[in-house]
Amino acid sequence: MQTSILSSVSFQGVGLHSGLPARLTIRPTGIDHGIVFRRVDVTEHDAYLPARFDVVHQSPLCTRLENADGVSVSTVEHVMAALMGCGIHNALVEVDGPEVPILDGSSDAFVRGILSTGIQPLNRPVKALRILRPVSVTRGEAWARLTPHETLLIEFGIEFEDAAIGIQKKTLNMSNGSFVRELSTSRTFCRKADVDTMRANGLALGGTLENAVVVDGEKVLSPGGLRHADEAVRHKMLDALGDLALAGAPIMGHYQGMRAGHALTNDLLHAVFADTANYEWVDCDPTMAQRLPGAGVHWGEIPEVA
Repeated sequence: MQTSILSSVSFQGVGLHSGLPARLTIRPTGIDHGIVFRRVDVTEHDAYLPARFDVVHQSPLCTRLENADGVSVSTVEHVMAALMGCGIHNALVEVDGPEVPILDGSSDAFVRGILSTGIQPLNRPVKALRILRPVSVTRGEAWARLTPHETLLIEFGIEFEDAAIGIQKKTLNMSNGSFVRELSTSRTFCRKADVDTMRANGLALGGTLENAVVVDGEKVLSPGGLRHADEAVRHKMLDALGDLALAGAPIMGHYQGMRAGHALTNDLLHAVFADTANYEWVDCDPTMAQRLPGAGVHWGEIPEVA
């Protein structure tokens, strides 16, 4: 069945790029609502932004939704990954400004908030997007692909000059609670040189060593070091799940990304929906539903973090 959350839950922090205070509240909704964002500080324009791939205003640094009135919400990928990874299909996400709070740079706090309030089953089958044939997109050396598969399988590869990251590859089946167990605590990461450049251009003003993993060559500058030896590629997989959630439903397909980012995954969804021969919508029976992200997830699957 479709789901929502049992009761509202709020999160307080700062925007990664603006450095300004940011508050986000997830509220329960009914069947077929989907995930929709609302800017509670906007009164003179349309304040609603459906969490869909065709509402994305592409940015290299985050996923930004923008509606026809020019109202936007940035950095939605971590909360979208948490909602999909916990199996939440319907919710109203209220934000009091242009950015989602970055919190610790992962989805961990969102997952804890969602699971602490509980999951509400709704009286309608969940729809899934089943990939029927291979679809791929490329930008330079980066590429992303979706091929048919009975679950959502995410495979990712990254290559960085900094020895603290280097070459990393990982593959995970997103069925059940694997997102919560394996990916949810992995933080966003960046190179110190990139931080210096972003700060000089008025970006990443809310970034700290506590809400991002910052590397410089072979050194990890963030206190406590890494949560996982391959935390960087795990976070890229977290981002990919959040961006794929903008299909508007769980995906049954094998996602492969090499050096891919937010914009390329968005390109991939546009390519999928450009031809109806690429996909079909299916009402999930109980067996199929058990293979979707978040099915059966519970509090005990949340990993401990330092």
